[in-house]
Amino acid sequence: MRRFVIPVSFLALPDFRVLMERAAEEYGFEQEGGLRLPCQEDDFQLYWCAVFGN
Repeated sequence: MRRFVIPVSFLALPDFRVLMERAAEEYGFEQEGGLRLPCQEDDFQLYWCAVFGN
């Protein structure tokens, strides 16, 4: 598992909101520590690159 620091502005992105909803369904709202997202690291990195272009 890898940790990413996510800008608050991500919350306004529709695709990221869908990912957050999936996280709530899968893990619930009472997670300890960092927020876990239900996707593979490679998929998240592709999303990150698509949004920020790096």
